[in-house]
Amino acid sequence: MADSDYDFEGEGSDDEYIGTRSGPSTTRAQSTAPGKRRKAEVPAKEPPKRQAWETEDSRTVAKTTQLAEDDTMGLSVQEREEERKRKRLRKDTKPFQRGIIRHVVLVLDLSEAMMEKDMRPNRFITMINYTQDYIREFFEQNPISQMSVLGMHDGVCIRVSELSGNPAEHVAAIQGLRSKDDGKEPKGAPSLQNALELARATLYHTPSHGTREVIVVFGSLLSLDPGDIHQTVKACVRDKIRVSVIGMGARLKICTEIVTRTNAGDDSEYTIATDQEMLKELLLATTTPPVIRTSAPAVEAAAPQAPESAAALMMMGFPSRVIEDELTMCACHGNLTMGGYTCSRCSAKVCSLPITCPSCQLTLLLSTHLARSYHHLFPLRNWSTVSWSRAREKGSTQCVGCLVSFSSPPSSNRQRTEAEQNGEVNGTKRDEEDSEAQKASESGRYECRTCESHFCIDCDVFAHMVLHNCPGCLGRLDPGVAAADASNGDTEMTG
Repeated sequence: MADSDYDFEGEGSDDEYIGTRSGPSTTRAQSTAPGKRRKAEVPAKEPPKRQAWETEDSRTVAKTTQLAEDDTMGLSVQEREEERKRKRLRKDTKPFQRGIIRHVVLVLDLSEAMMEKDMRPNRFITMINYTQDYIREFFEQNPISQMSVLGMHDGVCIRVSELSGNPAEHVAAIQGLRSKDDGKEPKGAPSLQNALELARATLYHTPSHGTREVIVVFGSLLSLDPGDIHQTVKACVRDKIRVSVIGMGARLKICTEIVTRTNAGDDSEYTIATDQEMLKELLLATTTPPVIRTSAPAVEAAAPQAPESAAALMMMGFPSRVIEDELTMCACHGNLTMGGYTCSRCSAKVCSLPITCPSCQLTLLLSTHLARSYHHLFPLRNWSTVSWSRAREKGSTQCVGCLVSFSSPPSSNRQRTEAEQNGEVNGTKRDEEDSEAQKASESGRYECRTCESHFCIDCDVFAHMVLHNCPGCLGRLDPGVAAADASNGDTEMTG
């Protein structure tokens, strides 16, 4: 039994063992005291590796390098950070017909599975924080769309916010989930069937010119359904509702079947978030409108309908802001205000745009809202990475966008890299699209395919995510040439 005392040496620190040995102990422990003292002087063990949520690379400011698996110099922290920033930019920029007027139902999992702490501090709080940022970004990218938020709570589905285009209302409702008085503490099991039924009822009266989407954030490994969920899925397919699922656990067969059947056989809309950063990226990826597609052949054979891609005219109003001398009541909230927007059809006053007129149901918005949705139809083309040889050829010394100085090319004529030999770096301008696996530029420069201007990584992200135009192309436009004649780096629509 005395030997068993040494089986627990790794459980505590060396200092704790030395302190224990100083007190009364057995004869065997005293006889081996010199050996134990020498063992206590061994250097401490290496600290445990940081987990995924701690994002070690993002905390490092200095540019350092790490060895790759083959004992060669790997990517620097700065280069890995550039790859992370450009990961969201590497998307398909082919011009597709997309539904820029979207009706989205966001379903949040409020079951006891969201109390797991694989995401810090737990899944529930992480989901609440990222959902608020997602809603703001969603309406920034889709200003003429509408959203409703639901919650799967204790075997039932509750309505968190109504279908509307005001992001402030949705953010306030989601923040209320954490309030001490009216908050919904995660408990029980979720119900996918109840969530899909309530989402289908919410989207049933939406107009046909917009898309119907359901985005489910699902963290549980089971679903407590009161009936046959397959009948509910058939109803969603019949109503042309697309379901996307973002999971936080293992992949589930029922989720795969729901996504596959509601997306015409495409299961790519079912993704699993392995950490916090990936959860945020998957949420933000849904801000891009889906591609308009025709109905599934099986559905058309059963009940012939007009294809989803058929053009339809839509009546809109573009009111101007008015400022009144006296308080008048708005038609949307019933509040007394001294300013607002007057409906073009019935002259009812509303507080903010975009909105559907409460009196005549006319869609009211500004022309800038349509302009902000236009970039989804003709996205800015992805910029190419620039090699050192290309940087020496162009002689670029600073970013065209923010005028930050670039690092100078190496003075020695080094051997061409493997990427240049394979033609993956633009020694000459390429017409084909880049692959999805985009690497960081070795020179820190990114080149527009149209104007051949060089930009830094921050301007690359800003131009593609916020501006949706190339500053170099806009700066070279001839004032006498119409804006329609300039390509501006966009992918042109072909027959």
